[in-house]
Amino acid sequence: MKKVTLYTDGACSGNPGAGGWGAVLLYGGHSVELSGGERETTNNRMELTAVIEGLKRLKYPCEVDVYSDSAYTVNAFLQGWLYAWEMSGWRKADGKPVSNDDLWKELLALTRIHTVHFFKVKGHADNELNNRCDALARKAISSLS
Repeated sequence: MKKVTLYTDGACSGNPGAGGWGAVLLYGGHSVELSGGERETTNNRMELTAVIEGLKRLKYPCEVDVYSDSAYTVNAFLQGWLYAWEMSGWRKADGKPVSNDDLWKELLALTRIHTVHFFKVKGHADNELNNRCDALARKAISSLS
């Protein structure tokens, strides 16, 4: 199975507001940068979209290390929230619907195609690729106007 590294970030100008996402895929000495945006969205939706779009770019099942500064995204997997939500019909422990369940369902389906490992990185720090994803996300926001 091919090993791929995926760095992602999402950003929003206002929350909700105009949002952007950025991703950098690394494989065998090659890198691909991806980005996009939406006029009315949230930061969490952009964080999830970045991971989804990165995984969708893969042409066949891969082993993927995902690096994100989004505790929302990473902890849903590492702490098992996502699987509990799925088992409870996409409801949280308090019985309320899970926010962004459309994106969570899409991301969960993609993680079942690939072997995905999630890693939390510190945002807006000295991580060059996380900073690059942030720049891609912010550029996508500016291109919306």
